[in-house]
Amino acid sequence: MFTAIRAVLRTVTRLRDRHGAALALAIGLAAAPLAPAAAQEGGGAAPGFAPGPAGDAAVPPAGPSVGLSAGGTGVSPAAAARGWIGIGRLMTNDDMAGRHDRWHTGAYQVSVLRGPKRQGRWLGQLPRRPGEILEFRLRAEALAPANLSHPAPGDRPYAGILSFGLHSHWARGASDWVAGLDLVAVGPQTGIARLHRDLHAAIGAQPFGDVLPRAQLGDRLLPTVTVETGRDLALAGWARLHPFLEARAGDETLLRAGADLSLGRIETGAIWSRDTGTGLRYVSAAGRARPGLQLQLGVDLAQVLDSAYLPGSGPARAADTRLRLRAGLASRAEGFGVFYGLGWLSRDVVGQPSGQLVGALRIRFDF
Repeated sequence: MFTAIRAVLRTVTRLRDRHGAALALAIGLAAAPLAPAAAQEGGGAAPGFAPGPAGDAAVPPAGPSVGLSAGGTGVSPAAAARGWIGIGRLMTNDDMAGRHDRWHTGAYQVSVLRGPKRQGRWLGQLPRRPGEILEFRLRAEALAPANLSHPAPGDRPYAGILSFGLHSHWARGASDWVAGLDLVAVGPQTGIARLHRDLHAAIGAQPFGDVLPRAQLGDRLLPTVTVETGRDLALAGWARLHPFLEARAGDETLLRAGADLSLGRIETGAIWSRDTGTGLRYVSAAGRARPGLQLQLGVDLAQVLDSAYLPGSGPARAADTRLRLRAGLASRAEGFGVFYGLGWLSRDVVGQPSGQLVGALRIRFDF
């Protein structure tokens, strides 16, 4: 099952090792002149585009052609204006799923998309080559032992994580692709541990002991390459299956295979991003929305080859495999949406007493 994606992993690892500094500079230069002041929450599909026969794709209305499109939308990306086409975000915290503060304790991920658009909205269908739709991705996360005051021997070390990445979305045949580079900063330099400690002090949550936040993973900067490919399969008019494969090399090196199932069609022609920790998907450029509910289910299994958050020299040893289960409910109304989800994560660490449940929340406003 992993033969093809192993080849991709070897390629992206070589690129990371040989060209990590150059790719990092490219991200900085690409992001420097950009300021998404006018980006719309979730973006939107181009007016006049209707859902295609498969459901999520958009097709142009009947009438004379306005140009050849790389993605088949009837509008040439070269002729279309470029601009901000959407913003997506997802907050996860284990306290939203139970009274705990441990392991994958909290994270916040933001995606800002830029690409071809018409009349202020994205063209409604992915292009056929990378680079036309760019996703600027920011993520902050805290990984912590189960007891912040007195960490148990063999539990995972504390890690504050702050990453910024540049990714691209495109389609090739029936498959969609997402690939990009993240610069992942780890350690006290991120300020995550201080923020975590101050938030706990402000709300009266589990206090940090004398060991934390000093005893955490040291400062590192880890170029990380991620490649994901998947496709949408229509099971019925209201059910869609999205199997996918993912390869990641950098802060963690792993191979992952899984699938997501959606029941209910409240949005078509959207661009989806995936939360790094739970695997939950969220809309980062909106499509054509309709009021209603949608149930989202997902599962994936990863083979873990290496993890910078569980170094081999430490007492905590990374588990060879990871299983993730997820479920969520999305509600959509005119100009407003809310999503709440749960993700179950299997043991990251050999000897970890159990898996954990993490809650996720997103509130959307369309302006």
